[in-house]
Amino acid sequence: MKSMEEMMAAAQKAAETIQTQMADMQGRLDALEVEGASGGGLVRVRASARGRILGVTIDDSLLKPEEKQMLEDLVAAAINDARERADRVSGEELQKLQSGMGLPPGFNLPGLG
Repeated sequence: MKSMEEMMAAAQKAAETIQTQMADMQGRLDALEVEGASGGGLVRVRASARGRILGVTIDDSLLKPEEKQMLEDLVAAAINDARERADRVSGEELQKLQSGMGLPPGFNLPGLG
């Protein structure tokens, strides 16, 4: 039978391992890129899987004063599309991490879920 001290040391080590894996996961999510698009690809937004916007590309055909409102709507739609893709990718990566740790599906790791 393990002593309370041994169990506490094992729990501390497990917590440190989880913390390290979570930090690694955050780094991987920031390195993974997704692209959202709208207007049939006329507006594209690149983002990290954590949702950080990396860049916006706008087709020259939209750069007309009379198209301003449509352009604004398309940029917002592309950002939302990129965000949805980022959420999907980060969810997939989180599931991989959790299954590798033996955690049940849907378990919410603080700071990631």
